[in-house]
Amino acid sequence: MIYVLIVIMFTTTSVAAADVIGPAYVTDGDTIKINTTKVRLNGIDAPESKQNCEKRRVKWHCGAKAAKTLRRLTRGKRVRCEGNNKDRYGRLIANCFADGVNLNAAMVETGMALAYRKYSEKYVPEEDKARRAKRGLWSGKFVVPWDWRKGKRLDQRNARNCCRKKR
Repeated sequence: MIYVLIVIMFTTTSVAAADVIGPAYVTDGDTIKINTTKVRLNGIDAPESKQNCEKRRVKWHCGAKAAKTLRRLTRGKRVRCEGNNKDRYGRLIANCFADGVNLNAAMVETGMALAYRKYSEKYVPEEDKARRAKRGLWSGKFVVPWDWRKGKRLDQRNARNCCRKKR
C-alpha cells in the first residue's frame, strides 16, 4: 500500500512539475517562454522568424506574422502549458491554453502554422480547415518550415501551396 502511494505521488509530482502557468513571452510562431521555461508548442510548426511567403506575387513576412498572431492570442492572458517531454534544445513540448483556447490549434486554424505530422496528426483537421478557407500561409505560396530550415527558399522550383504528399 505504501509503495503504491509513493508511486502515485511521484507520478503526480513529475507531471505537475512539467506544467507551467503565467504570462507568455512569444519567441516565434510556435515557441513561447513562461517565467524561465521555454515551451515549444506540440504538434505544430510555424514559419521561422525571418521566413517570407508570397501572396499575389508580393512577398510578405509570414514568420513575423506568425509570431504576431501568437502574441495576439496570448496578450494579457494567463497561459497554461501542459507537457512532459523536452526537445533537443531543452524546450518543454506542450499543449498550451489561454482563456480556454488551445493555442496550438488556433495557430493552425488561422493558417499561421502547420500540423507537424512528423510528430503528431492532432491538428490536421485545423490545417484542412485553414487550407480550404485559404487563411494565412494558404493564401499564397510558401516553403514549409521544416524545408525552410534545411535551406529551401521561395522560388519557382520549390515554392508550394503545400504539403499533403511531401511530408
